[in-house]
Amino acid sequence: MKTELQKCLEGSFFNTSDPEIQRMIHQARRLTKRYNATDSADVSEREKILRELFGKVGQNVNIDTPFYCDYGQHITLGDNIIININCTFVDCNEIAIGNNVLIASNVQIYTATHPTAIEERLVTDWAPDSSTPYFRTYALPVKIEDNVWIGGGSILLPGVTIGKNTVIGAGSIVNRSIPGNCVAAGNPCRIIRRL
Repeated sequence: MKTELQKCLEGSFFNTSDPEIQRMIHQARRLTKRYNATDSADVSEREKILRELFGKVGQNVNIDTPFYCDYGQHITLGDNIIININCTFVDCNEIAIGNNVLIASNVQIYTATHPTAIEERLVTDWAPDSSTPYFRTYALPVKIEDNVWIGGGSILLPGVTIGKNTVIGAGSIVNRSIPGNCVAAGNPCRIIRRL
């Protein structure tokens, strides 16, 4: 039988109240609280916390504070990464970030989502003493390939991939994958020009 975490990572409905998932969430909250409280010049302590928080951390990674994430362990970072202030990564599924990536301030990356149909989203006959939430959740991975720049205030929605060398303009809502070697912007985000 599959665990709730396995269901989560394969894109199936999963129980967000599952004890293993809640343990991961609380651990991520503790680590991000510690990270956000560190002095920005304390490079060794900040690196130590990030290596405990994330699934993988490459070389030359700089994440400004505050930074928030859901599980932490589902985030993998390549080399030469800058994540600017006030970014939020909801990593119920994998968020894979390649090498040489710039992520500006206030970027949000979401892997979790819910069905749009009310009869699928809400649990019929749910009771407050239940060990499950009253809603259904599933999660899809997000991938940012090498040499990408994500502009400030952009939102990346579940299941998208940003291709190599692409620039996402500030304030974009990325609701579908964007290929490599282009500039894309807007709501919804679409290709403006090829590089």
